Amino acid sequence: QVQLVESGGGLVQTGDSLRLSCTASGPTFNRQAMGWFRQAPEKAREFVAAISWSGESTVYADSVKGRFTISRDIAKNTMYLQMNSLKPEDTAIYFCAARPGGWSPSSGMYPYWGQGTQVTVSS
Repeated sequence: QVQLVESGGGLVQTGDSLRLSCTASGPTFNRQAMGWFRQAPEKAREFVAAISWSGESTVYADSVKGRFTISRDIAKNTMYLQMNSLKPEDTAIYFCAARPGGWSPSSGMYPYWGQGTQVTVSS
């Protein structure tokens, strides 16, 4: 089965940067888009960013546009989220996800998920 594992979370201060990684393993037969979602305490899981299977197209939530950059290394089966100018409102568990076909902003459209990595931004 497909396995997704996130890493790179941690405790930082306002204005700091972090880079999250998501590595996929296991057999795959279809090209898949990948995305990042986050979930803060007592809030629903929300879309952060997504990237096409080829890496040529990217899309961002308005709340992170200009601060976060999504990328992927197909040869390494790894997706990245570079997070700059972090704010306390970015505090959440960050999940990577994958789905066959094109990207989607809806978490329910992604069948494959990682375990999540905690990002905490202190004020």
